[in-house]
Formats: sequence, C-alpha cells, structure tokens
Amino acid sequence: MSAVVQVLTAEQTYCDRLVQDMPFLTGLGRLSEQQVDRIILQLNRYYPQILSNKDAEKFRNPKVSLRVRLCDLLGHLQRSGERDCQEFYRALYIHAQPLHSYLPSRHTPRPVAFLTCLGLAAGLALLVYCCPPDPKVLPGARRVLGFSPVIVDRHVSRFLLTFLTDDLGGL
Repeated sequence: MSAVVQVLTAEQTYCDRLVQDMPFLTGLGRLSEQQVDRIILQLNRYYPQILSNKDAEKFRNPKVSLRVRLCDLLGHLQRSGERDCQEFYRALYIHAQPLHSYLPSRHTPRPVAFLTCLGLAAGLALLVYCCPPDPKVLPGARRVLGFSPVIVDRHVSRFLLTFLTDDLGGL
C-alpha cells in the first residue's frame, strides 16, 4: 500500500508534463504562429543556452508547417532537460495564458481524490455485502445500495484508469 501511495504522490517533472501535454499543444488551432514565434524568441533572447540563434531560426522557418516546427521544438526541449522544459512553460504562460490553464497536466486527478473515491467505493461494497439478507430490513435502501457499485463505478473508473495507466507507463 505504501508503494502505491508513494507512486501517487510523486510530482511530475516538467519534462513529464511536456510529454503529457504535447498532443494537446500540437493540436490544430491551439497555438497560433505568433504565439509560437514569441515563445521561441523569448527562449532565444533570454535563455540563449536553451535555444541558439541557429535553433531559433530552424523553429521559426515559415516554409515548414507550424505543427512540425512545434513538435521539433518540444522534442528539442525534452532532450535538453528539466530546466529548459520549465522555461518553456514559463514562456507559454506569458504568451498563451488561456491555453496554459487548460493543459492536461494541470488537470490530473490528485491522490486525495483517488483515495476518497476508493474509500467510498469500499464502504459501499461493505455495506452491500454485509447487510443482512432479511428483506424486511430496509428493502428500499438495499435496492439502492445494490445498484450503487454500478453507479459509482462510472465515476471512479476514470480515476482508477488514470492512475493505472500512469503507473504502468513506466514499465
């Protein structure tokens, strides 16, 4: 149990977040040409060790599609390291704040929510299976509780699947 809690409470690195956010960021119409250019220029001017002039020219080349340039930029940043990914997120916040607030990595379920749902599901399961079989004892409540795992399952399953896929992704 403690290993599961440790996995769930570990914070994501900026490089991990970039991997998770890449499909969202490269989606059609998410970032405009101007926003990408501003991000590249900020990384080049303020942090030339992150993007050299040659790299900045390559990522700003208008002959290449915006999506390809953005994918190349994000791949370059991931290979460069944690600090470079962090500076990208800072530039993204400055130049595309509305988009930054909708990033998938900012809306991952927290371990507390997972543990709360798990506790609720376990409590309901115990109630259903430990209720006396006597039909005279709260028949209406037993019927509702009998269906509650099905109802709860729909809401809890997305949390469980998210944590399982995150945990199994490292295998």
